[in-house]
Amino acid sequence: MAQYAGNERIKSQAVYIYSEELLTYKFAEDHPFNQKRLEMTTDLLKKMNALSDDQILAPRKATDEELLLFHDPSYVTAVKNASKGIPIKNAAESFGIGTEDTPIFSGMHDASALLVGGTLTAVDAVMSGKSRYALHLGGGLHHGFKGRASGFCVYNDSAVAIKYIQQKYGAKVLYIDTDAHHGDGVQWAFYEDPSVCTISIHETGRYLFPGTGNITERGSGEGYGTTFNFPIDAFTEDESFLTIYRSALTEIAEFFQPDVILTQNGADAHYYDPLTHLYGSIDIYKEIPKLAKEMAEKYCDGKWIAVGGGGYDIWRVVPRAWSLIWMEMNNLPQPEGSLPNAWINAWEQYSPVPIAKRWDDSADMYEPIPRKQEITEKNEQMLQKALYPIRSEK
Repeated sequence: MAQYAGNERIKSQAVYIYSEELLTYKFAEDHPFNQKRLEMTTDLLKKMNALSDDQILAPRKATDEELLLFHDPSYVTAVKNASKGIPIKNAAESFGIGTEDTPIFSGMHDASALLVGGTLTAVDAVMSGKSRYALHLGGGLHHGFKGRASGFCVYNDSAVAIKYIQQKYGAKVLYIDTDAHHGDGVQWAFYEDPSVCTISIHETGRYLFPGTGNITERGSGEGYGTTFNFPIDAFTEDESFLTIYRSALTEIAEFFQPDVILTQNGADAHYYDPLTHLYGSIDIYKEIPKLAKEMAEKYCDGKWIAVGGGGYDIWRVVPRAWSLIWMEMNNLPQPEGSLPNAWINAWEQYSPVPIAKRWDDSADMYEPIPRKQEITEKNEQMLQKALYPIRSEK
């Protein structure tokens, strides 16, 4: 069983942003966006002795002034009114709330503002020097726009946080999004801003929401050349995914020279995820935080803020994938073997599928992909095109 004794743990250099209040961001019992995954991940880390109470920092609620760093005042007002049950004319068409994806729920504004505030709590911990790294798994709502909700996202915590970093700390931000869905809301927020570089590695939008994220989306005006998209083919497996990730991150970080790195860690590129078509295993989630930390150490004096994001198989994927970020932040060895029995026993009674019981995925998790070589070659061609502008300058 992968479990750490107290004397094995290196003194914490990271903070974990969490409170049970984060679970109030809840659309409906049957909605795919299920914040129980936060509770399950936190419980897994605690049962492994990888997380102690003195490492946990409670999120604060973002103020209206902070939300308005990115969001339109009329939109914030609409969210507040909807939260209180006040009818809003054309709410779905005008503001994107009250849709099937992003339905209205009581207390929506307060719950959403708390998610944003959690990311700001993480930002202040790192940028003030109180902590080297910070993890806020309740964040990562990357589809929110200035005046419109989208794709399960009411407020866009990453966009607000980057504006906050710019205003309070004057830093250049590298935003890295490995969610299977394109990080559209954050991209468009900084499309003309040369002090923010966005990277999104995602399943091609040909068949997947939101349908954007082509390699031709490179920024505009002064921000041209600081937006990078890597749309990978459906059925992409670990090796091709990680080749793209390593090349993109190392070359773009060298090109951009950031002051701080913000990573969005959607866990929906896994084969088991019900909303996407990628064939990743838990192995990609071992490598994603490892390289992010390496780049933060090389260019940012370690400043690394990580948030959550998508991830809709909460029983077999998300707690394992997200736990690996925290372990990397604290220099803990990657776990092997069985998950703690206490965690399995606590959660499997609720799971509609056989719950994950081991850290690694089975080698025969899926049938071999007949188009593997074709998919790999297509992804490689895409990678070359996406990185050509900075490679051609060398």
